[in-house]
Amino acid sequence: MQLSSRLARFNEPETLKMAKLGRELRAQGIDVIDLSVGEPDFDTPEHIKEALHKAIDENFSHYTPVAGYPDLKQAICTKLKRDNNLDYKPENIIVSNGAKHSIANLIMALIDKDDEVIIPTPYWVTYSEIVKLCQGKVVLVRTSFENRYKITPAELEAAITPKTKLFMFSSPNNPTGSVYSKEELTALAEVFKKHPNVAIMSDEIYEYTNYVGNHESIAQFPELKDRVAIIHGLSKGYAMTGYRLGYLAGNADLVKGCEKLQGQFTSGINAVTQRGGIIALTADLKPTVEMGKEFEKRKQRVLELLKELPGVKCVIPDGAFYVFPVVKTYFGKTDGEETINNADELCMYLLNKAHVTTVTGSAFGEPDCIRLSFANSLPSIEKAYARIKEALAKLH
Repeated sequence: MQLSSRLARFNEPETLKMAKLGRELRAQGIDVIDLSVGEPDFDTPEHIKEALHKAIDENFSHYTPVAGYPDLKQAICTKLKRDNNLDYKPENIIVSNGAKHSIANLIMALIDKDDEVIIPTPYWVTYSEIVKLCQGKVVLVRTSFENRYKITPAELEAAITPKTKLFMFSSPNNPTGSVYSKEELTALAEVFKKHPNVAIMSDEIYEYTNYVGNHESIAQFPELKDRVAIIHGLSKGYAMTGYRLGYLAGNADLVKGCEKLQGQFTSGINAVTQRGGIIALTADLKPTVEMGKEFEKRKQRVLELLKELPGVKCVIPDGAFYVFPVVKTYFGKTDGEETINNADELCMYLLNKAHVTTVTGSAFGEPDCIRLSFANSLPSIEKAYARIKEALAKLH
């Protein structure tokens, strides 16, 4: 059977690949510690689970509207007003099977062959691959460690051409944890105002894991709001990764386009999840806040542990639950059996020798780094870093 050439345009996500390799080693009886997956290790809060149970009891088991239940879309509008002071109507909202699905809808609705899409690096692995799948041209702008891996107005201006259709970024950022301040977004907005044909995707899935204060959205600028597509979901802030609920907030015409696509691919999402989503979005955020406090505690400990790894430097994350250290000091070194030439090989070395899963920075557009999640228990994190320290000490 000859498969479509489409499959050759993009790569398997390294995040999922490393998780799969870790599971394979575990199946062999090896104790593998997972620092690769971006999944909170908390259970879904009780009040949300109660809503999910209630939905089953009330027989929410039928097909749902393609764009989501009207009261769920209204709940999303309520959340955006409450938390972000952004005014949206249900017609500006579409609910999808996770934020990744929302991003795929957006790209397919916007991008034609050879349209240029600007993505500052480091970026979440899926952005570029969906653009490639849709035959768009990925324009990567490599940001600097010195600027905390955030794009500057000058870098943005230099990357925009007459073919630029979309700019994609996240704040808080995956994998670096960098967060754009209002002042930084204001400066970028001034550039976008000069280029009215450029749409903006603002991935805000890590909004509630923010260690520096209020979350700022680029959609707050009235001149840009109609060009901004906010990507969000329930996975990170509510520990609901397996329930698969993402959403896009944006221009009503864009939402209609996404709905047309989704109607052919998946139709509406899981009915029970949607009912739980209404409660998650409108109820007390205390469990979400508590998760954020625990992540911040782990972050502080991880930064202490990183200092024990010779030659490693790292931007202190202001959000999300990752560190993204520069590890190129280990490139070219050997333990006598293996020589480490790049971040990909270092991750495989740590998997096979330390039995810890990490993700290569090359997957995120930054080949000098690796990503380590701290969405794991503190004892597991400490055990993992002890193993990493021991394995790296063998490289000379």
